[in-house]
Amino acid sequence: MGKGGGCVPSKKKQPPVADNPPQPAPSTAAATATTPASAHSTNTTDENHAAKLKILIVFYSMYGHVEFLARRMKTGVDGVEGVEALLYRVPETLASEVLEQMKAPPKDPSIPEITAAELVGADGILFGFPTRYGSMAAQMKSFFDSTGQLWNEQKLAGKPAGFFVSTGTQGGGQETTAWTAITQLAHHGMLFVPVGYTFGAGMFKMDSIRGGSPYGAGVFAGDGSRQPSETELALAEHQGKYMATIVKRLAHA
Repeated sequence: MGKGGGCVPSKKKQPPVADNPPQPAPSTAAATATTPASAHSTNTTDENHAAKLKILIVFYSMYGHVEFLARRMKTGVDGVEGVEALLYRVPETLASEVLEQMKAPPKDPSIPEITAAELVGADGILFGFPTRYGSMAAQMKSFFDSTGQLWNEQKLAGKPAGFFVSTGTQGGGQETTAWTAITQLAHHGMLFVPVGYTFGAGMFKMDSIRGGSPYGAGVFAGDGSRQPSETELALAEHQGKYMATIVKRLAHA
């Protein structure tokens, strides 16, 4: 079993104006009712922010490896105009005493836990998790199991989604972990978006150990002490950017 883990205005039409209309004298009341320029600026900013497409980066990370990828993936998403990423972690299923014995570091409190209902508002979702015997960790599976009502109502049908993973060894499930997770998307009617070979030459580098596959970004955790390489992080950033462009294209289709 590999230790993976963590081992993201419309223009208003003006009413028609009659030829040579009478010009009323300005009044104090009218001037008072006029919206201040500063307030208009704030509202416009809020509208532009709200109009951004939203990609959720939902992950489970025990030792921090998947979380490293998730944060870099958010950088890629946020680099695409009109799209933003929000980071979420799935609920932990192990007791704190067990995690302490496993020497798992504490979770970052700034990243909130997600609920199944929050997936509905996403324009796209990237799921990250470590492997457990070649498939997703129980914590992520438990979260998918909590989406039963969404499946019953097909609330996630048509949403694009992708995966990124962490494994303990080079043969520990970089592809099978993502591949076996596709069944979750299929039952929800979601659209699987693999990164393929869009990373270009980086997918063919053989001069160093590198996680990741055409299914998505990946990192090798080893015994837990190995940190993600720059190539692994760059692939994660690329996947975030690639996913953002796909979500944007689908939204504007």
